[in-house]
Amino acid sequence: MAIHSRRSFLGRTGLAVAPAVVAGGAWTVPAAAQGTGGGTPAALRPGGELDKYLDKLAADDSFSGTVLVVRDGRAVVSRSMGYANKKKGVRNRADTRYCLASVTKMFTATAIAQLAQRGSLSLVDPIGKYLTGFAAAVADKVTIHHLLTHTSGLGDYMQLAGYFEESSTWTTPRQMMDGTLRYIRTESLAFAPGTDSKYSNSGFHVLGSIVEKISGESYYDYVRKHVFRPAGMTSADFTTRTQWRTDSRFAHPYPTDASGQRYDATDGDMYGFIGTPAGNAFANAADLVRFVRALNDGTLLSTTYRDVFVTPKFAMPTLPAKPGLPEVINFVGYGADSAIVNGTLITGHLGGAPGVSTSTEWYPGRGWTAVHLGNYDPTPGANVNQELRQVLSS
Repeated sequence: MAIHSRRSFLGRTGLAVAPAVVAGGAWTVPAAAQGTGGGTPAALRPGGELDKYLDKLAADDSFSGTVLVVRDGRAVVSRSMGYANKKKGVRNRADTRYCLASVTKMFTATAIAQLAQRGSLSLVDPIGKYLTGFAAAVADKVTIHHLLTHTSGLGDYMQLAGYFEESSTWTTPRQMMDGTLRYIRTESLAFAPGTDSKYSNSGFHVLGSIVEKISGESYYDYVRKHVFRPAGMTSADFTTRTQWRTDSRFAHPYPTDASGQRYDATDGDMYGFIGTPAGNAFANAADLVRFVRALNDGTLLSTTYRDVFVTPKFAMPTLPAKPGLPEVINFVGYGADSAIVNGTLITGHLGGAPGVSTSTEWYPGRGWTAVHLGNYDPTPGANVNQELRQVLSS
C-alpha cells in the first residue's frame, strides 16, 4: 500500500418514555423504543426512512461509522456499520471512538465560556493581552469575540508553508501547541478584524493557547478536567497518533485517493502527533450526547453563559433548497453554530477531514440530539447529517 503523505494531501485540498440504557459506555436502544409506540416518528422506527437510508449506504460501502439519535435521554436510533480497522477486521461498534475533526471546536469554546463566566477574561479582550509575539495589527485588534466567530482575519495554519512537513516531526503535545502557535504568529490578516468572515482553524488554536495562559494548565488537561470529566465523557480524549494506529477501540480514517481507492491514513504522516484546539479530539457517540446534555443542564456552564455562547451571532449564506433537500439558513455562534431547517432551529457543529466525517447537533425545545461519526471522507458522511436534519425537522 502506498504511503499517503501530508504533503500529497495538501496538494489535493485546495425528550423519556423509557430510560436510556448504557452498555460499555454507549447508548443502546431499549425494546420499548424499537416498537411503534412512545411517540417515535415513523421515519426513525425500524424499517423507516432513516433505517432504509443507512442500509443503502452500508450496501454501497459509502458510509462507515456510527449514528446515534437520542430524545430526552432515550436512545431512539443506534447503528454502527463498516470497519474501524479493515486490516485487523475490527468492526465499528456503538462504543468505537472516532476522530471528531472540528466538533472539537465546541470543547474549546466551552473552555473559553467557562473562563468568561468566572471573570477571568472578557470577550472583547484583544489577544495581545494574553499572548506575545503577534504583530500589533493582530495583537491589538483581534479580540476573543473575533476568534470565536471566525471574523479575526486569521486563516488556517494547516495551509501555511512548511507546517505539514515540520508538524509531522513533532512528538509531544507541547510541540503541537507551541509549534502551531509559532506558525500562526507569521500569518497576515486577510481582512480587518470584524469586517468579514473566514473559517479559521488558526483562530481556534489561539483560543486554546489563551485557555492555557489564563488557567495555568495545558489546553489538553484543562479540557479533560473541566469539560470531559464533569460531562461524564469517559471515552473522550486527545489521542496520540501512535494510540490511534494501535488501539482497536479507535476507528482508523479511510480517505479516498485520486484513483478512487480507500487507504488507511494512519499508515502515513497525514495527521499530526495529537489534535489541537481546532480539531481532532476523540470520543464515542454516546459521549457527545453527554456533552450536549452537560452543556444544556448547567453542568458545564450557567444557563446565562450557555445562552450567550450558543445564540447565533450573525447569518451566513443560506443554502437554497434542492430536489429532496430543504433550504438551510445558517448562522455562526461561539463555537456552536446554528441552522434553520424546515422552520426548526438546530445547534451544534460539523467536522470533516480526510477519512473523517462528524456532526453533533441538538434541537432546542424538541429534545433531540443527533450524532453521526464516520471514518470515510466527509461527502458521504455529510449526507448522513442532511438526512438526520430532514427527518428530525419534519
